Amino acid sequence: MGHSGQMGVWELLLVGVVIVLGLCGVLVPGVPGSWLVWAGVLWWALTDPRPSAWAVLVGATGVLLLSLPVRAALPPRRLRQSGATLAMGAYAGAGAFVGFVLLPVLGALPGFMAGIYLHERLRLGRHGEAMASLRTAMRSGGSRVFTELFACLLIAGAWLGAVLWH
Repeated sequence: MGHSGQMGVWELLLVGVVIVLGLCGVLVPGVPGSWLVWAGVLWWALTDPRPSAWAVLVGATGVLLLSLPVRAALPPRRLRQSGATLAMGAYAGAGAFVGFVLLPVLGALPGFMAGIYLHERLRLGRHGEAMASLRTAMRSGGSRVFTELFACLLIAGAWLGAVLWH
């Protein structure tokens, strides 16, 4: 622990690792990625007495709870049946992250879709086939995956902002 009950650099790095593992876990079926992200923020808030830590935890809890009914209203995850692979998920996740950073918050969706498109364009070779595959992926649960990933990116961004601000 750092001075006055705050986390030291190594502890903050470990929390960051948990959050990054959660972000990656969102893209892997069966891994509770969003709850890993939340657990990382909880760990940080429990060891940091500042009000901003608790505000981020409350916000993270609210974002995850609000994302549940939104995700439930979207098409179920049938990505394997649509031909989606872990590599496609990695491209989509990387695209969402890059988009989120380059065009804060708003860039996540175009980045996510660009990642899927790029993967499919490299795999299939033609624009029309890549676009058709992108549409299939989004209709087969890609929108649900994106919604969960977006919620987690918001939480991770809030955590990082709070850590860097102090």
